[in-house]
Amino acid sequence: MSTRYPLPELDSLPEDIKTKILAVQAKAGFVPNVFLGLARRPAEWRAFFAYHDALMEPESVGRTSNLSKGDREMIITATSAANGCLYCVVAHGALLRIYEKKPLVTDQVATNWRKADITPRQKAMLAFAMKVCQRSNELGEEDFAPLHAHGLDDEDIWDIAAITAFFGLSNRIASFSNMMPNPEFYLMGRVPREKKG
Repeated sequence: MSTRYPLPELDSLPEDIKTKILAVQAKAGFVPNVFLGLARRPAEWRAFFAYHDALMEPESVGRTSNLSKGDREMIITATSAANGCLYCVVAHGALLRIYEKKPLVTDQVATNWRKADITPRQKAMLAFAMKVCQRSNELGEEDFAPLHAHGLDDEDIWDIAAITAFFGLSNRIASFSNMMPNPEFYLMGRVPREKKG
């Protein structure tokens, strides 16, 4: 919940946004605060989630990628930690635990990705993401070679950079608006989910 910008009521939102939020609620069992927090400005909500979906679900826009869902969430968790974004570290850390099926890795990645129990390929990916996050003006051709050595192509590298940049925007919106993670995120991927029905 945001204390600075109150979340709008679901029933007050435009029908297209309300429908998408209800679909998220049906899948997750709750409405992540980011969906309501950004809905206070419907045009920005639509633009934000269109870009989000194109990056995070490339198949939805007719693309393929060598990055797994876990890789994507790992990039978000590490760079959001560098940006000090509580909401995104907690929310995307929960998704990282689910996709990687390694509950401890999220805490490691959020605290010190260099010492995390991840693959050399993932460490190369995060090294690049962190440079995009913190020193993108210093990137040079030499930064691409380690990724190519791990089988990532230039389109995959674009994904790493674009996810980092997009969530840099998200981190800053969540931080200035004081968006708080839903309590449900903290246990996701740590304790078995109750079976429905």
